[in-house]
Amino acid sequence: MGFESFWMFDFFGTVFPVVFVVILGIIAISIGKEALQWGKNKKQPVLTVQSRITGRRISVQQQTNQSEGNHTRTMYYVTFEVESGDRLEFKVAGTEYGLCSEGDEGRLTFQGTRYIGFERLAKVYAEPVHGS
Repeated sequence: MGFESFWMFDFFGTVFPVVFVVILGIIAISIGKEALQWGKNKKQPVLTVQSRITGRRISVQQQTNQSEGNHTRTMYYVTFEVESGDRLEFKVAGTEYGLCSEGDEGRLTFQGTRYIGFERLAKVYAEPVHGS
């Protein structure tokens, strides 16, 4: 009981706290990066520009947890092309993603890297005229 018990105390006394501190550090860095990005966005002006949707994509991340099972997280992205020719990709809600279609034109509103909204221009479809 002598040597094995000292090894176990040594493991939990030195290795476990180091791993715990590293995990807390990773979490703190992630939160810090998000806070910095939020601050940068708040300093940017809110812009509304004419644009056209040029692409859409979905990113699915799957996490496996023994106690809770599988979890998936779906993120939706839409790419807009503005009048200058620049393309901007924004993360959007699933409901907004479902309303977007490539080729749609309208007014894109954003602040820095934060998507605010897209107001589509109404398309008028004319019925074909049949010969009388």
